[in-house]
Amino acid sequence: MKSFQHYDARHFGWACSDDGRVATITLNRPEKKNPLTFDSYAELRDLFLGLQHASDVRTVVLTGAGDNFCSGGDVFEIIEPLTKLPAPELLRFTRMTGDLVKAMKRAPQPIVAAVDGICAGAGAMIALAADLRLGTPSAKTAFLFTRVGLAGADMGACGLLPRVIGQGRAAELLFNGRAMSAGEGLAWGFFNALHERAELHDKALAQARSLADGPWFAHTVTKTMLNQEWAMGIEEMIESEAQAQALCMLTQDFKRAFDAFAAKTTPKFEGN
Repeated sequence: MKSFQHYDARHFGWACSDDGRVATITLNRPEKKNPLTFDSYAELRDLFLGLQHASDVRTVVLTGAGDNFCSGGDVFEIIEPLTKLPAPELLRFTRMTGDLVKAMKRAPQPIVAAVDGICAGAGAMIALAADLRLGTPSAKTAFLFTRVGLAGADMGACGLLPRVIGQGRAAELLFNGRAMSAGEGLAWGFFNALHERAELHDKALAQARSLADGPWFAHTVTKTMLNQEWAMGIEEMIESEAQAQALCMLTQDFKRAFDAFAAKTTPKFEGN
């Protein structure tokens, strides 16, 4: 296990709460609406892979600097070079971007995306890969791959987006590349809640802190089952959840919750 409280990020901002439980990743190129580069893609992937072995971080807030979340891949640092690469190199790149989504899903920490302003392309996919999404009324989310002559199938979009907002709505966004308004995102289930810009970061941190101070091990099991059960039949789902819940019943947090209930106090969870 490894502490990430003092992780030295090179291509985005990284900050941790005093106890190390809540980490914040800030995409911080506000002058360009926080686009991704080859290097930031790779570092984000490696960070989330590393968080599988974190001894301290229990939740992650993912946000953007300024008034935007992320405009996707940088046009001149990613898109232009891609037009000149041969097929094997292109496949290496698309697999790497998909690996970021897989790493986010495999990380045991619940991820809370705080989305303001532009959330487009790969930025929209990173928000989609989070476990919870909070937005502002100004948030505009666009899976705009078709706008640059590409398929809507990118980084898992054709699999993940229908599961969140429904097949028909996902098809409309992925075919047309149009922006989903914040109101649509809330009504369709993409956003869990909308907050004013001045409140967004604090609301995201509060959500992350609530999760971090909850039954940590049980939350990791919940995230794992949410991801694994997509590919299961009903028999497998119920049996897998029976095994998962029995495992959680062996934790001290389960006993702490009962003891607190019996004593009419608030349980203090320790994640074991």
